Amino acid sequence: MIVSSNYELSAPSSIILKGSDCIIQRNVPLSGYTTYRVGGKARWYTEPKCWQEVEALFQWVEKQQIPFLAIGAGSNLLVSDNGFEGLVINTRHLKDCSIDEENRIITVGAGYPLPKLAWKAAKKGWLGLEWAVGIPGTIGGAVVMNAGAHQGCMADVVINVTVAYPDGKIETIPASQLDYSYRHSRLQQQPCVVLQATLALKPGTGKDEVMALTSKNFKLRRETQPYDKPSCGSVFRNPKPYAAGWLIEKTGLKGHRIGGAMVSHQHANFILNMGNATARDIFDLIRYVQEKVEATWSIFLQPEVKFLGQF
Repeated sequence: MIVSSNYELSAPSSIILKGSDCIIQRNVPLSGYTTYRVGGKARWYTEPKCWQEVEALFQWVEKQQIPFLAIGAGSNLLVSDNGFEGLVINTRHLKDCSIDEENRIITVGAGYPLPKLAWKAAKKGWLGLEWAVGIPGTIGGAVVMNAGAHQGCMADVVINVTVAYPDGKIETIPASQLDYSYRHSRLQQQPCVVLQATLALKPGTGKDEVMALTSKNFKLRRETQPYDKPSCGSVFRNPKPYAAGWLIEKTGLKGHRIGGAMVSHQHANFILNMGNATARDIFDLIRYVQEKVEATWSIFLQPEVKFLGQF
């Protein structure tokens, strides 16, 4: 156990930051915090409940001189079997949500589930998030990745994003400065933790119509994508004008396995944990798919999934 004036001892496996209720746990398995259900331990792990705790965490990170990573639902993440020698900050408790009914503006915490917000908007008859109903992530991850589906994306609705930087600065960044493009934002290039986002939605033609469109999108995803086995969602970005899944399927890779990892028969841009996969199995299958598709089509598939730790 590390002892310092910056925090107090709580238990052999955890510490409490002085002046807050923020608990930092030691050697926490990350497999339970990702949708792939694989991965080793985080040297340190925490779940802040407010912005002030995030600021306190950054002071601790600075003193310890360790790397950090913010996660939400862990739906776009592959954690190495060797784990992560740093601090994982899970923002799932930052779920405040306020709604400006008159202007159809929603300000929502980084940990708020994206599908839940999509249904909330649909029930109000507001358009702008009906595409997001089947994406198993949080608002924080969605604004960083510019998540999208069904010809919609976060860039279409974001007004601004509030982030915390390691130096303690909190900044609200307007959408015009986020450099949004396909599955990209400037937030992917700078160390920060998303705290909240403000979204502007549009009036629909009525609650029933928007609910029907949202339900249609949800049904389509359930019919065309595998949900019966752990996955990260889409593994690769679509190299327009092609779809990554089409390229992988036409390369003959549906059903290909490495260890406990398999390319889905239902949708080739999904790699599934068949129940006994290691992170290395999944990583090796991702690389194998890249090699085969590039050899066949002269197109290198860029991963959408993020890798954490050493592979």
